[in-house]
This record gives sequence, C-alpha cells and structure tokens, in this order.
Amino acid sequence: MAMLADKFTHLFREEHRKIRDTLLKLIQAFQERDKARILILINQATTYKGLHFRYEEEALYPYLIGIFAEEYIEKLLRVHDRSIGKTIKLIELAGKESITDDDIAKAIRFIRTELSHVSECDGLSIMTEILSEEKIKWILETRDRSIKEGLNLIDWAYQVRNRPAVFTD
Repeated sequence: MAMLADKFTHLFREEHRKIRDTLLKLIQAFQERDKARILILINQATTYKGLHFRYEEEALYPYLIGIFAEEYIEKLLRVHDRSIGKTIKLIELAGKESITDDDIAKAIRFIRTELSHVSECDGLSIMTEILSEEKIKWILETRDRSIKEGLNLIDWAYQVRNRPAVFTD
C-alpha cells in the first residue's frame, strides 16, 4: 500500500508544480503585457487545473470526508468554485484590447490566490497514506480517466461537474 500512496503523492506533487510554475509565469506575462504568452499560459493552467480538480472532486475529496470534517471539504470545493470564476475573469482580462495597470494588479491578485491553494492543497497527499489500497487505486484510476478525457477547467465545470460553481471574489 505504501507504494501506491507514494505514487499518488509523487503524481499529485508534480501536478501542483506544473500549476505553480505556470501561474508564476502567468504573473510575469501579465507584468510584461505579453498577450500572446498570457493566452498560452492561461490555456495551460486551465488544462492542468481541469484535469486535477476533476479527480480531486470525484475521487479524492469524497474519501477525505471520513478524515476531515465535511465543512473542510466544502471549503475546498468553494476554493475550486472561486478558481473557476477567477479563471474566467483572467480570460476576460487577457481578451481586452489593451491591458491596464489595474488589470495587471487584478490578475496578479487572482493568480496569487490560486498559488495559495496550490500550496495548501499539496499537503492533502499525506492523508492518502492512511487510505486503503482500494481507495488509492480508485483515486489513481479516476485521475487516469480525467487525463484521458482531457477536459479543461471551464469545459469540465460546465459540462461534467456535479456542482454549480459559485463565483465570488
């Protein structure tokens, strides 16, 4: 069982690293007003987060309810809700004719909020060590299915997600 938990932890951490690095590059792209790069990075972040959030919500979070209080899992889901909303707002900012200083400040604020979730969420992997092998297998299978289907964050949120996103700042 330790091998499966270690595999999950490794994959989970690598996904968080990809999201972290993409978000940090996105901050730089906004600061440089590099619209082409902003769009590429938003697309990457949206892809990475869609695949990741999906299996978290469909497989990981339900198993963590037995460890954490339901209120904490609900908090994690609300963070995903806000991430969906902030991603939509970043797409809107990137699509503007010209990006203002205020737009850049807003984008950086949104992205930094995302970075704090990446940091906090990475710690959840340690909890998988106490799950049964069967549960860890299911999480990994759900992850594989999410990757295979390849829905980005927005497509997943509107086409598949079992929860309507509540967009709040």
